[in-house]
Amino acid sequence: MELTQIQIIVLCAALAQLIFEYFLKKANESHFLRMRDDPPPESGNLMDRKTWVKATDYSLAKSKFSSVEDLFGFVLFVVVFLYFFPFVFLEWKTELSLESSPWLCAFVVTVFLTVLQIPSLFFDWIKQFSLEEKFGFNKSTKGLWVADKVKGSILGFLFSFLLLALMIWLYREISTAFPHTWWIWVFVVFFGIQLLLMILWPKFIIPLFNKLSPLEEGELRERLMALSDKTGFKAQTIEVIDGSKRSGHSNAYFTGFGKFRRIVLYDTLIEQMETEEIEAVLAHEVGHYKLGHIPKRLALSFFLGLGGFFILSYFLKSPWFYEGFGLDASLTQAFAPVLVAFSLALGFFTYWLSPISNHFSRKHEFEADHFAKKAVGSPEPLVSALRKLYVENLSHPLPHPMMTTFHYSHPTLLEREKALRSGS
Repeated sequence: MELTQIQIIVLCAALAQLIFEYFLKKANESHFLRMRDDPPPESGNLMDRKTWVKATDYSLAKSKFSSVEDLFGFVLFVVVFLYFFPFVFLEWKTELSLESSPWLCAFVVTVFLTVLQIPSLFFDWIKQFSLEEKFGFNKSTKGLWVADKVKGSILGFLFSFLLLALMIWLYREISTAFPHTWWIWVFVVFFGIQLLLMILWPKFIIPLFNKLSPLEEGELRERLMALSDKTGFKAQTIEVIDGSKRSGHSNAYFTGFGKFRRIVLYDTLIEQMETEEIEAVLAHEVGHYKLGHIPKRLALSFFLGLGGFFILSYFLKSPWFYEGFGLDASLTQAFAPVLVAFSLALGFFTYWLSPISNHFSRKHEFEADHFAKKAVGSPEPLVSALRKLYVENLSHPLPHPMMTTFHYSHPTLLEREKALRSGS
């Protein structure tokens, strides 16, 4: 088959990412191997020798597994992009055209996108019951894993189907009345739904997979609620999630916004840490809220998304864009094909912007750490908590700098310790 210019550009972008990622991972693996049997002095007394070797081996195993995933994903993408995508959207072009029902159009596209997720289940299974099992992190049963995937697939299908049908209907209705600005109004609705899901997700979706319960009465709850009041967070509740039934990894996170905000602690985190360490972790999460990191990220997401819809509106009117993806020009101005084309190809171009996104994310983490340091009166509880998180999760504290730049949304442990213990 003769490739179009657009297909060549997208394939080159995909290949460039694959090659760059391969050499990035190899550089990181070599970096780990050089330190495996001779930990550098800067690692300090973080881990004993046995744990250091195990953390290195875990990082190496994850990296090699990820490389296999990347290669498989690239091959699958080429097949889907050049053959499966054009075939489906040409075979069903009547159902995807402007005259078809938004429900039918959304159904075809959602089925297409769902089918693309099937191969990833194989890798998820291997990762959970081989890699994670080998290093002692897997706590899930095979029955629970299957139940999670079934529920997740059903929910994902329903959300995608309903949201896509709504967007197609809005596009057709609004573009008729406002042909030049429809993309603004459609995106505003789309973004509003995203905000609504941020509120509904912890309340209605997470409980379908995990049990969330208020932190029980006692010294820990009293100290955490006192810290919440002291910092002006005014938490409605602090909840504990039963993450231990699936994994030995521990974490804490902040979800929601406004009066719907909440702090969620993993039960594994509570088991592994002392009260003052958990207090410091909570102070860090509160810091994200008090320093306005959530609104900043939402604002950035809004403007980037709005720009994306503007670009999409341009391509919708361009027959050459459809033909460039191997589609029929008769589909011009059909919303779904462009949306799927974007989902298939856009990531290979935005990938190169990830260092910028990660830079600002790491900056926010430093700021939240500094907030926690002031809130608890000392850097040591958070330093101690971070060290335990690294040890318990077998996280390597010294990744290759380029790996940090492209993939780390959080600073490394040693970077955070240095900043916390500085005089500022």
